[in-house]
Amino acid sequence: MPEFRTAPGRNLFVAQTDEDARRLVAIGAPAERVSVSGNLKFDVPAPAAPAVVASLQAVLRQSDAGPVLVCGSTVEGEEPLLLRAFENVLASHPRAVMILAPRHPERFSEVARLLEQLGIRFWRRSLWSGDPITGGVLLVDTIGELAALYSLADIAFVGGSLVPRGGHNIIEPAQHGIPIVVGTHTENFRDIVRLFQRNDAVRVVTPAELPLLFLDLISNDSARKALGQRAAQTLRSQNGAAQRTADALQGLLDPVSVSAVTPP
Repeated sequence: MPEFRTAPGRNLFVAQTDEDARRLVAIGAPAERVSVSGNLKFDVPAPAAPAVVASLQAVLRQSDAGPVLVCGSTVEGEEPLLLRAFENVLASHPRAVMILAPRHPERFSEVARLLEQLGIRFWRRSLWSGDPITGGVLLVDTIGELAALYSLADIAFVGGSLVPRGGHNIIEPAQHGIPIVVGTHTENFRDIVRLFQRNDAVRVVTPAELPLLFLDLISNDSARKALGQRAAQTLRSQNGAAQRTADALQGLLDPVSVSAVTPP
């Protein structure tokens, strides 16, 4: 059975982007030892959908609910902005639903109190037992369901971006071909967001622009669906980083027999 060990005197730098590669060379990495593989996040498969997703899909259809906005990974200061925008949506679309998933579990009760204060009808996901949902907010106070819940969206908003928190990963809604909206604070995922922007596959807005953007996308089916299709296409165009990284690392390894390896 073969074993592998690194070939002596060899080093390799595998970068996500051309810019990362340039910076590595600038700080002294040998240019011939630097390669670009892409971002491994693009190769992470979509998770299996929990049973609640099919249940919600059926209930939303039976309730003739919609449009559906999935607002995920929201942080303190964002929910008031999103809910004010949602109130504007409800004024024109009284059967609209927002699926709202705060980023941190310790804030679930805080967001529930905010919904009560605003007088917006809402259901807590942890207590929901299949009742009709329309004209209100499903507060996702559970863990591990958001990635699959994006599949229910007509529009997805990815949080941490309306306020200066650096943003969160937009790949999860892109996996479902959902049109994506983010705020202007996307520093933590700068390269991914820029890639999507270059392909016109994401909308970046300020808080003041958010209500109008939601209404514009809702009213224009073809533009909204095309935005989601470009998001999915952009994601597919980046597949293969994991294989390229594995191939690069394989090149560093020399096969040797087990008997040739000296025990520690």
